Formats: sequence, C-alpha cells, structure tokens
Amino acid sequence: MDLEKHPQKPAVPAERGAAPSAPGAIRASDADRDRIADILRDALAEGRLDAEEHSERIDAVYRAKTVGELQPLVQDLPAVRKGSETSGYSYGPDDPTGETENLIAVFSSSTRKGRWRVGRRTNAFSLFGSVEIDLTQALFQQRVTVINATSIFGNVEVRVPENITLRGNGSGIFGNFEVRGLEAADPEAPVVVVNGYSVFGNVEAKAKRGRRVSDLQHRLKKFLG
Repeated sequence: MDLEKHPQKPAVPAERGAAPSAPGAIRASDADRDRIADILRDALAEGRLDAEEHSERIDAVYRAKTVGELQPLVQDLPAVRKGSETSGYSYGPDDPTGETENLIAVFSSSTRKGRWRVGRRTNAFSLFGSVEIDLTQALFQQRVTVINATSIFGNVEVRVPENITLRGNGSGIFGNFEVRGLEAADPEAPVVVVNGYSVFGNVEAKAKRGRRVSDLQHRLKKFLG
C-alpha cells in the first residue's frame, strides 16, 4: 500500500468533558462536607484543635466547592470513626451559618435555662451584671457547642450535665476564669467549649450534680413532636 497516496487520518480529539476529571476536581457533595465536619468535630472534642481553629475550618468546609478543597482541612487529623462505633445521639447537620445567640447583662441579669435548643455558638457578656446559662435540660442540635463568655465587674455562670465533655480556655485579669473540665465516657456525647476572659469579674463553668443527658434522640423527637 502506498502510504504517500493514503495518509493516515489524524486522531479525532476527544469530546469536550469526556476525559475523566482529576479526583480533587470532583464537585463536593453534602455527604462529603458532613464527613469532613465529623472529623473536625472529633478533633475539637479530643483537643487536637482549639475552638478558633475548629470554627475557621468548619466555615471553610461549607464554602468548599470540590473534594480537593476539603482534603487539606483534615490532612493533619486522624480519620473519622466508623459509623458502627457511633451511638444513638441525635444531632442535626453542623450549620456554620446558624444564628449566634447573645446574652447580655449590663447592670442587670440574663438567664437561659429549662428546655431549649442550643445553637452551635452563644455569646455571653456581663458588665456589672449577671449571666446564667443552664444546659442541664437543653437539647443539643450539634455535638460541639461553643460559649464565648466575657465578664467585666460581673458574673457569668455556665452549668452543664455531668455526663458530657466540658472544655475551656480563658484568663482572668484581677478576676476569676474557671472551667472544671469533664471527659464523657461516651465519645459521642455533647461537647461544650467555654472560652473568654474576666476583668474584675467571674466566669465559671462546671457540671451540675445529678443532671445527666440521656437518650437525646428520644427527647429531641418528643420535643419536636
């Protein structure tokens, strides 16, 4: 056969979009984001991340568009626990855009207690006043709850059930900042993190004896009807 008279036809280029995408370029699904958020929640509960780092990474999780944007957020953390090891606690999806509750007491008092649904973040500010946050009958919508407490010539008290995990980080300037840490036996129990400072005031967080969180799933269903 005369190759000069019968030149080979050039290969037909692949149709646009036919080539497989790189793994990191795949669009992230809600399940992908929730899986990364689970790893970050565990890291906060175990003390691998502080509250500020956790908040920054969670915000980045829900801004991510691709799987490649998610992986760097947990590459320095151990993998999330397998589903078979989780307990029956009923938490909703972590919502970084959820509203922050503000409790303010200026020459007054502010109290939050009883049966209420706790958001992921609460700010408490006391100036010559008193703020009381009682979580012993609360329904936790998420595993990790952060409370930012500031007391200036005032008082902020946080009370939690005795079978959750309680952590804190703060300082007192001519005042008191005390978080009596707890470690829950159940790794899926709620985690409350109290951060802040006091100036000529008092910030205190501790467990309330005899109050326990149990069967959150049943309580949440009953509360929501």
